[in-house]
Amino acid sequence: MFAAEFEPAEFANRRRAPRAALALDTDMARGGLDRALCRVTDISVQGARLQTYTELRRGLKIWLRLPKVGDVAARVVWAKDFAAGCHFDTPLAREDFEYLAPLT
Repeated sequence: MFAAEFEPAEFANRRRAPRAALALDTDMARGGLDRALCRVTDISVQGARLQTYTELRRGLKIWLRLPKVGDVAARVVWAKDFAAGCHFDTPLAREDFEYLAPLT
């Protein structure tokens, strides 16, 4: 089976910040102190797209662990099956984004 992601040009033009494709295995905390594995598949200074092994729901607050940066607070803005998009409470510093962007 072949799977591909498609984003129409009109959506790409509405992005607030450039995104970088990524394949970063990490973890996140949800609610209490429980941590769950996830993969960051793209990132910007404003947020990230995740693949998860547990379903998330819109509005959930998470703490995403990023190399060099540490735990970043974020809010899930969309979730479908085992994928989710999150918006960081505080945007990443430009140098942190530039460090993470080439981690493929």
